Amino acid sequence: MADEVRGKAIVAVSGGVDSTVAAKIASECLGKNLLAIYVDTGLMREGESLEVTETLSKLGIQYKLIKGEDIFLESLKGLAEPEEKRKMIGKVFIDIFEKEAKDFGASYLIQGTIAPDWIESGGGLRDKIKSHHNVGGLPAKMNLKVYEPLRDLYKDEVRKLAEYYGIPSDRQPFPGPGLAVRIIGEVTREKLSVLRKATSILEAKINRMERRPWQYFVVLLSERTTGVKGDRRTYGYTVAIRCVDSTDGMTANFTPLGMEILGDVSREITNGIPEIGRVVYDITDKPPGTIEWE
Repeated sequence: MADEVRGKAIVAVSGGVDSTVAAKIASECLGKNLLAIYVDTGLMREGESLEVTETLSKLGIQYKLIKGEDIFLESLKGLAEPEEKRKMIGKVFIDIFEKEAKDFGASYLIQGTIAPDWIESGGGLRDKIKSHHNVGGLPAKMNLKVYEPLRDLYKDEVRKLAEYYGIPSDRQPFPGPGLAVRIIGEVTREKLSVLRKATSILEAKINRMERRPWQYFVVLLSERTTGVKGDRRTYGYTVAIRCVDSTDGMTANFTPLGMEILGDVSREITNGIPEIGRVVYDITDKPPGTIEWE
């Protein structure tokens, strides 16, 4: 890599296994000529930013934390279509990266892009399934040269590299656009707060299981439904629980969670979060569905 990337570079780190492995490889090659940029977009799960920065510190990677919640939420205002949201998030990321690269004197942007990212983003003879923010979300013109050391690897292969570097490889995948693609429709602070609470409840329950699914999360739907709490009518959000098992992320099967676990999670969510009135479970494989809903 050092021969291909001459001078200084920044590496985009989301906290996931892919970008963390890319950052570690780049750091070993470039040392102080590399700066990892982690952007707290406001679209993260509870406690995510602290966990990410602690991991970077333990790995000895030079990093900078950028607070970007206000600019991301302002940019997403009024956007409901999934592709528009992903592309806007990609654009805002690049705007931030270009500024930070200029301040650091870097000419390169290193990303943790892996094979499923560019395959699903389409191009050439490939149909576009969805534009990953780090591929289809990139602008046509930018002031940085992009370098992707993991581009030809699949998720299971990246996890082997993670194990080699001592990076926790059992961390479930989390999309770069964060909770924005787990909110159907427009993203708002209220919806993020509701989804973050529901996600924490599900993760706390499943993390206590002896065998966890490959990926597990909550989706906040745009539809509201009628319900009853106590003796009062409610009209609350509906959330969907999504749990899947996969090896490389290209295909997946829904996880047949036991009814006792699902019942406990549903009751804890609806009892603990007044805004949510209904919980459903997604039993769709990939294909025909994708793992994420957007």
